[in-house]
Amino acid sequence: MAKKPIKITEVVLRDAHQSLLATRMTMDEMRPILPEMDKIPYFSVECWGGATFDSCIRFLDEDPWERLRILRKELPHQKLQMLFRGQNMLGYRPYADDAVEYFVQKSVANGIDVIRIFDALNDPRNLETAIKAANKEGAHVQACISYTLSPVHNNEYFAQYAKTLEEMGANSICIKDMAGLLKPYTCYDLVKKLKETVSIPVDIHSHYTAGLASMSILKGIEAGADIIDTAMSPLALGTSHMPTESLVAALQDTDYDTGLDLNQLNVVRNYFNKLREKYIANGQISPKSLGVDANTLLYQVPGGMFSNMLKQLKDAGKEDKLDEVLKEIPRVREDAGYPPLVTPTSQIVGTQAVFNVIMGERYKMVTKEFRGLVHGDYGKTPAPIKPEFQAMILKGEKPITCRFADTLEPEMDKLRAEAAKYAIQEEDVLTYAMFPQVAPKFFEKRNARIQGVDALHADYEKKSHPV
Repeated sequence: MAKKPIKITEVVLRDAHQSLLATRMTMDEMRPILPEMDKIPYFSVECWGGATFDSCIRFLDEDPWERLRILRKELPHQKLQMLFRGQNMLGYRPYADDAVEYFVQKSVANGIDVIRIFDALNDPRNLETAIKAANKEGAHVQACISYTLSPVHNNEYFAQYAKTLEEMGANSICIKDMAGLLKPYTCYDLVKKLKETVSIPVDIHSHYTAGLASMSILKGIEAGADIIDTAMSPLALGTSHMPTESLVAALQDTDYDTGLDLNQLNVVRNYFNKLREKYIANGQISPKSLGVDANTLLYQVPGGMFSNMLKQLKDAGKEDKLDEVLKEIPRVREDAGYPPLVTPTSQIVGTQAVFNVIMGERYKMVTKEFRGLVHGDYGKTPAPIKPEFQAMILKGEKPITCRFADTLEPEMDKLRAEAAKYAIQEEDVLTYAMFPQVAPKFFEKRNARIQGVDALHADYEKKSHPV
């Protein structure tokens, strides 16, 4: 019997395909293997939240709430886990507290057991409402440290932040290493420091981007980590995670033995291997996302941020400027108070760096989002922003120091009114709230399908359908 069996959070149904194929795995592709996955005693199965919501309605023509209900039905023995961006929920702007509370309520009601909550700036004020709401609904609250490197980020900083999150009501702490920056001995020291500071379990979530994750996770386990995020091997490595089977095998017959059955895992592996072959053949998985990119350690650029910047440069005919942009990112990040590079700050910093290079003059053009970051709309930055830089970006307007959500009026009544003509379930209001530009088209197609109408050939302007 293992003295300290390591628990596994399986991420193949969310973060693995988000990292490798832009969250394009469909419910039809997942469903056949779910009964076999349900036989495996994971700590949790991460399957919802993050970019899945956006992808479902924008690209896959799926109702994300219906996906969750199917997952709940097909995985009755698993704790289902979602990723939640604090006050931003699953969208890209801060929402009023009443919207956050309602989203948490509906997520739990539809089947979520574990809510992993993070804030891009590690500002605890942006997690307050979500943590309170999740506790009220009886969910397991896993609060995140958005891990990054900078002159102001160190183990003491992260430990104090973790303590704050524990005091706010977190049930476990996740080290969210979204860019794969954790080095083995750094991970050991960080986990050790966290275990000395908090009394709740510690989870390690580390991407394989820089090729370090397996080594770092092993040292983290030795330092006292309780839960590890892994992905089934066909959708592991590269910009994804350490393979589940590899960790299970590595820990067998040790004090950390997971207790998971490799034979049963192999059943699941064989299924996802066929999907992997399909994704590679149709181009959904790029060979670039499967390799190791040690440049990550220099520029701290997560995979999604890199691909977004590359597209922006291509659209501008400036692909040759990539190296300049990669060198500009750390400078923009320093100017902005060293925000961790994770959604949405990764996109904000990356886009501003692209503009600085393309325009040939730094901050000649400033995006609305970057201005918002400097203004304080996204929260308190890890390091203070220099007043002279603030004055230049804000053109004399004073930054805010309060929690931005405190400046927002309740918005659920307004959202319900706007979504009323589309909604056929209460959850539709939240779908509309997340993506008001994308959701209406999705609703029209879905509702037409439910009514037996040919939505493909519909004329939405004239509101007519073929008979």
